[in-house]
Amino acid sequence: MHKKHAELTPAEWTIIKAVWESEPCTAPAIQEKLERDTQWSYSTVRTMMDRMVAKGLLLGQKTGKVTQFRSVVTRDQAQRGELLYALKNAFNGALTPMVQCLLNSGEVSPAELAELEALIKAKKKSGRK
Repeated sequence: MHKKHAELTPAEWTIIKAVWESEPCTAPAIQEKLERDTQWSYSTVRTMMDRMVAKGLLLGQKTGKVTQFRSVVTRDQAQRGELLYALKNAFNGALTPMVQCLLNSGEVSPAELAELEALIKAKKKSGRK
């Protein structure tokens, strides 16, 4: 069952990004991949992955003694969830102040501005049909 969007905790983001890079994968493989940056033990990673299965974020399939994990949530769904959460909670659902905040961050390149303009033009054009 795919969700239209998902809200992930920071730890879940860390896990799911690693899963996306190497799925199907096992908890030991993810723990090894993340160990240097997180210092998480195998039991910590396995517990988080099992909880993510319960939340519908990952799918775990047991083959013998090994459980293979796959993502249920796509990168797009997870990103959408984060944006909608920020829009709702930080900007009270108002898109314009959110975009203004991003634009005023000073980290928007001319190429990114051109891409944004093209996206807005395309959205306006498709809205007229």
